Amino acid sequence: MQLPKFLMGDHADFSDDIFIIHTEFPHFILNLVTDEVVWMEDIADEDEETLSNEMASLIAQAEDFYDEQIDKYEKQ
Repeated sequence: MQLPKFLMGDHADFSDDIFIIHTEFPHFILNLVTDEVVWMEDIADEDEETLSNEMASLIAQAEDFYDEQIDKYEKQ
């Protein structure tokens, strides 16, 4: 099965939160409301500068994904 790079998620117990799930390495869940990120694997062994740049890029991509999805929903 092929998954999209990002998925949106919600949960009834966290009704005020919006989650973006990154399905590729490094896997993570971003809470767009609180800006918290949960990494799904150990990334501590990665080069810190490379990791920092990659994290910033992936989080920006996740935020762009959310904006694009919301725009599509609003146009329907």
